[in-house]
Amino acid sequence: MASSTSAKLVWSPLLTLLLLSVCEASSVKQPEDTFVVFSIENYGARGDGKHDDTQALAKAWSAACSSSRPVVLLVPKGKSYLIKSTTLSGPCKSTVVFTVKGTLVAPPTRSDWTENNISHWIMFQGISGLTVTGGGTINGNGQIWWKNSCKTNEALPCTQAPTALTFHLCDNLKVDNMKIVDSQQIHMPVEDCTNVQLTRMSITAPGTSLNTDGIHITRSKDVQVRECIIKTGDDCMSIEDGTHNLHVTKVVCGPGHGISIGSLGDDNSRAEVSGITIDSVQLYGTTNGARIKTWQGGSGFAKDVIFQNIIMDNLQNPIIIDQNYCDSAKPCENQESAVEISNIVFKNIRGTTTSKDAIKLSCSKNAPCSGITLENIELKLVGGNGDTESTCQNAKWRKSGNVLPSPCKGNN
Repeated sequence: MASSTSAKLVWSPLLTLLLLSVCEASSVKQPEDTFVVFSIENYGARGDGKHDDTQALAKAWSAACSSSRPVVLLVPKGKSYLIKSTTLSGPCKSTVVFTVKGTLVAPPTRSDWTENNISHWIMFQGISGLTVTGGGTINGNGQIWWKNSCKTNEALPCTQAPTALTFHLCDNLKVDNMKIVDSQQIHMPVEDCTNVQLTRMSITAPGTSLNTDGIHITRSKDVQVRECIIKTGDDCMSIEDGTHNLHVTKVVCGPGHGISIGSLGDDNSRAEVSGITIDSVQLYGTTNGARIKTWQGGSGFAKDVIFQNIIMDNLQNPIIIDQNYCDSAKPCENQESAVEISNIVFKNIRGTTTSKDAIKLSCSKNAPCSGITLENIELKLVGGNGDTESTCQNAKWRKSGNVLPSPCKGNN
């Protein structure tokens, strides 16, 4: 048993880097004679990064989605295609492999967006059996959005920003070997989807970029995320209401805010999350590590969650449960109800922290956290200068194996 655990902990990010650099020919393949190939250039796309190719993409999608034979919809290599806000909808008559070998680039100015289309940049909606692959790039041109955020300049009004690559109401979805860079806001939301595989993704934005979550999953079930590198200015992964049966493995995260379940229960809402496994993950220089965050006043549950086999390097808050989360300009009022948190496992976690409080369990007095397991944890201060500590409020926990810092002495 011990040797198996060690093997998991020494997994190297080089493996992910090698997988992400596999040549484009290794992307999802299908027998060529069974697929019809539709190139967006056959529908008028110019690929010079300046002329609007949105209608060309829409026409190519319409033709591909209407085909009775399986289709490859091709974005050719070596060119940049300027795409404005667009929704590619199903259902389609057959399977579609959307193969991006070049670059899809968003408009560089905010004037190209209206109130009607500002929520999303590229959205796939209502499609069964879709594959997105090819090794190409989705470039959100997000710099102008971050610069004009009210979080950057309080004198500016708070406005919405688009998400880059959104999947809504899709089932049997595969996204493999793609690069998403500099999203305006969240890079890749997965909403109301079933049976999803996200593999070999590279998602990057500056650590100072705002609200640029990497992968955001909500109201979706049976999702697998494997072998991804995520470097952003917000959560590497955010897991929200309605997510069930999610398995994340071999993900490298940082910079960013770590891997978060939540926030849940905002505006007194009900949230339900269950069956989450975060396994063999490495986090570097992130604000948080393994985190669950819920607002006061919410209801529902977050249960049956496992964070295991995790390496943390130079983190501020390695392990944190916060049932009193408040991301508001005004102080949040104390409320009695809360999203219930139970059956949470933190197992085989080691690394370094910049904060003495390496383990924080801040739970609700009226709905205490229960069934919290801390097993085989070793978290030390960067540089070894002093001892780490843990704090607990209203948390029912158990310890297994060696746990450093010692859990919650005298304040459980």
